[in-house]
Amino acid sequence: MSVMVVTGTGTEVGKTVVTAAVAAAALAAGRTVAVLKPAQTGVAPGEPGDVAEVRRLAGPVTGAELARFPEPLAPATAARRAGLAPVGPEEIRRAAAELAASHDLVLVEGAGGLLVRLDEAGSTLADVAGLLDAPVLVVVQAGLGTLNTTALTAEALRARGLRCAGVVIGSWPAEPDLAMRCNLTDLPREAGAPLLGAVPEGAATLPPEDFRAVAAGWLAPELDGTWAGAVPPGSAPA
Repeated sequence: MSVMVVTGTGTEVGKTVVTAAVAAAALAAGRTVAVLKPAQTGVAPGEPGDVAEVRRLAGPVTGAELARFPEPLAPATAARRAGLAPVGPEEIRRAAAELAASHDLVLVEGAGGLLVRLDEAGSTLADVAGLLDAPVLVVVQAGLGTLNTTALTAEALRARGLRCAGVVIGSWPAEPDLAMRCNLTDLPREAGAPLLGAVPEGAATLPPEDFRAVAAGWLAPELDGTWAGAVPPGSAPA
């Protein structure tokens, strides 16, 4: 199965916009793409969630959402407070496998970080990646503090026998500071995996047609992109 799990080193690091960029680049390369959001939290019924945002930015991807909980909390907590059944790893595995049967690429976007609880049994996105035998793409922050959270996430992946496909910076500013520029060199070492791109700050505000036209330039060839350097466009090396 061509499945990739997308996680982050925390919440609000840019997972959805990175997922959209990876989907857009794959579509531009002629691949069929599906995006699976196992647990959408913090969104009321009828409101657009992360899948809708990916489709708005990336274009014609198949979208699937397994569960939705109204409060912006960890999925297990949000499900418990809403009196709703949580979504578990096996259900997610089945949904991803079904999508993989008819798509070239399935992107499974988690909620929060790798070890956020999905259910009361303590299941996490790491368990999902293990069931799928899928590589994990880690979305990270650009600035000070990101090396520690990246190293912790990478260590958790290794401890579970999971493969980190690489890291992508979820929001790269037009004027990066010294720590950000140094992190371009240090992030791959801490992750034990390559830096596979950097999405510019504010990318989600681009008109969708512009987003789709330039997304491949933010990503390395491993993600169907064209970015070949360690320094994002417009940045100066440290």
